[in-house]
Amino acid sequence: MLSGKSAIVTGSTSGIGLGIARGLAASGANVMLNGFGDPNEIEAIRQEIADGHNIKVLYNGSNMADGNQIAAMVTEAEAEFGAVDILINNAGIQYVAPIEEFPVEKWDAILAINLSSAFHTMRAAASGMKSRNWGRIVNVASAHALVASPFKSAYVAAKHGIAGLTKTAALEFAEHGITVNAVCPGYVMTPLVEKQIPEQAKARGITEQQVISDVLLAAQPTKHFVTVEELSALVNFLCTDNARSITGTTLPVDGGWTAH
Repeated sequence: MLSGKSAIVTGSTSGIGLGIARGLAASGANVMLNGFGDPNEIEAIRQEIADGHNIKVLYNGSNMADGNQIAAMVTEAEAEFGAVDILINNAGIQYVAPIEEFPVEKWDAILAINLSSAFHTMRAAASGMKSRNWGRIVNVASAHALVASPFKSAYVAAKHGIAGLTKTAALEFAEHGITVNAVCPGYVMTPLVEKQIPEQAKARGITEQQVISDVLLAAQPTKHFVTVEELSALVNFLCTDNARSITGTTLPVDGGWTAH
């Protein structure tokens, strides 16, 4: 389905980003992984994906808070793959605190990684996509690109910013065969979230099921976690030719959260 295409997926050494990278690889796309982690584990993941799908898989550890490193990453991918056809902006961090107690350095880091990094990747990849009259950009936003929660000022601001950046880029690139969309997941069952369930149950004196339904999924009417596989399938579709008329959208995948 995506054979011959090449992708960069930021923040893809674990969780949602890794799931999306695996999905693109399964569809035949070459993939550049990016993110932090144990070098041996990352190399094992890289090799596994490459061998499992007979594609080229690269890894670049550029810091998504550094615009110069981001530009160099895109240049490397273009040199190694011959093109960057697909760009998935997934890198993100979180910090929770009231506004008056929110550390300035945390605000700056979240805005840099969750928002500015997407600007830098798009800026670096756009000319190549335009020259080929084809490109797919998917920004992994959040339900918090559409609604707010207390104590997440930087994260909510960054994700709302991603929604606006997505729309602006979509308008600018629309006549060049490039689509730009944002997917907005609710709570996703990643290893990080899964680890929190027994810890919260113990801390709150409630059952693990109550943690899931009454704490983590309180805002999601389905009371089900979004899965990485569901997100990956949507991202894959948005990268196909069948999705060429879908651009400038913010697509909720949130179990009904934003229907309230």
